[in-house]
Amino acid sequence: MPRTRLRLAAAAVSVVAAVASLSACAPTSGSGGSGDGLVTEGKLTVATGEPAYSPWVEDDDPTTGQGFEAALAYAVADQLGYAEDDVVWVRSTFDEAIAPGPKTFDLNLQQFSITEQRAKAVDFSSPYYETRQAVVTLPGSAAEGATSVTDLQGLAIGAQSGTTSFTAAEKVIDPEGGVQAYNSNDDAKAALEAGQVDAIVLDVPTATYFVEGGVVLGQLAAEDGASDELGIVLPLGSALTGDVTDAVDALRADGTLDQLQQEWLADYDVTELS
Repeated sequence: MPRTRLRLAAAAVSVVAAVASLSACAPTSGSGGSGDGLVTEGKLTVATGEPAYSPWVEDDDPTTGQGFEAALAYAVADQLGYAEDDVVWVRSTFDEAIAPGPKTFDLNLQQFSITEQRAKAVDFSSPYYETRQAVVTLPGSAAEGATSVTDLQGLAIGAQSGTTSFTAAEKVIDPEGGVQAYNSNDDAKAALEAGQVDAIVLDVPTATYFVEGGVVLGQLAAEDGASDELGIVLPLGSALTGDVTDAVDALRADGTLDQLQQEWLADYDVTELS
């Protein structure tokens, strides 16, 4: 698809932008190594998962800009004044991205829900997408045909540990045997395919694409009446956090986020499990 190209500020305000950029490049205790607060001087290092999945990253290749988060990363980079060639992609696990300590990235996009607990260890941009959690099974499983949370409570339910999917499975489904914890969505999917669990919990867009031949039973009620808000992760105390938030807000204001959502994230019509 053609990437959304957002234009930099006009020359009349370029001096102000340059001053802001110099401020943003001050060293931080999070990422760093170049002396300017970035992992690599003059480059924007962006992390995604290993592997990364549709519809967030197409064909596990974020460099193409195909997929919602891949395209968003380039749009944010453009807002920050980085050319496409100055965006460097790296990989990280979900857990290491939100753990305390130095990072190998300046930004990380892996469908991270913004939570108070995580915000103690990393910074977040403002939200770029809101989603819910869905329950996925395979034809022929004990969960096939479930239409309510009650139908699932006596079954084996799995989810990736440390995620809002896992929390939603615990709090909303509350299965009798507890939620089976896995290190990654890949591991949870493998367990489902091996018949070790009857269903797994994922965010709605991922659920729709992730399990080949999978059946989306429905979405779970939002905890406390709120959807999961996804944000870009940055190292704690990053000097880029304010600029990245401004970039996301600008993309929301000019309609780019809506455009990317229409392009990559279908209008999921998933019934809520009663």
